[in-house]
Amino acid sequence: MNNAKWLDAGREKPNVVILMAPSKPHVAEAFTWLEPAITRHAKIVAVDREFAYGFGDPSIDLVIVLGGDGSILQAARQMEYSQYPVLGVNLGRLGFLAALQPKRFVELWPSICAGEFQLSQHLMFVCEIYRNGIIEQSRLGLNETALLGGPPYAMLRIEMHVDGMLATTYSCDGLIISTPIGSTAHNLSAGGPILQNLLQAFVISPISPHALTMRPVVDTAERVFQLRILEEHATCSVVVDGRVIESLTPNHMIQIRRADAQFQMVSLPGQDDYATLREKLGWSGSPKTQW
Repeated sequence: MNNAKWLDAGREKPNVVILMAPSKPHVAEAFTWLEPAITRHAKIVAVDREFAYGFGDPSIDLVIVLGGDGSILQAARQMEYSQYPVLGVNLGRLGFLAALQPKRFVELWPSICAGEFQLSQHLMFVCEIYRNGIIEQSRLGLNETALLGGPPYAMLRIEMHVDGMLATTYSCDGLIISTPIGSTAHNLSAGGPILQNLLQAFVISPISPHALTMRPVVDTAERVFQLRILEEHATCSVVVDGRVIESLTPNHMIQIRRADAQFQMVSLPGQDDYATLREKLGWSGSPKTQW
């Protein structure tokens, strides 16, 4: 069986769902331009302009996301544990995940529908919020979980256990536990390392730690992380993929672990992680030797 399951099923055209960032006229205009090219080689089963489509149709083959990386994060949340292959068309700014420009999409779309692509599987996590030992919320995420404090600004003391064992207590402005996909997001801004996207690992990055020896740490995705703030803070919150989930007190415990679901991205010939870093982060140079 190849990645184009519609071909294995004897169907010439894939069934696709279109998700697009709402309330953005340029995205709607782009869809008007792209729709004829899409329908020439695929069957559109749904167009979601409000991020409201309820996934669950087993006949869906591909999800095309029109927007930026935020739209892809929303798509991952929306699909929950029924993750479908995603192809991102960049109509935003930076576009690490939604890296394909509209004109390039039109060029490649016929070959994609012919099965000429690979699927990459990416780590997702579950963030579980407990209060006094009782679970209150559980959120699926793709980028990161962050413990952040707002005004009045004061240093946080965050205790971290790993696999049930005390690891350390951070004195810092916040703490980020990120996936490889999320390593180029908030984690990077906080001074954390860039991880290769397919690694099965988490990176733990303190924000402005009080001790200079408190450096970011990369650990296997098989670990389970438990976080707790040790002192009351008026506006400390847990944030998952940029969304505030809940305000925290010392009675809360946050647990982050690998999710059963994996995010699926369509990978195309010529796409390369280092090329993305050169193009999106301005990595450049003048090599003395031509390879």
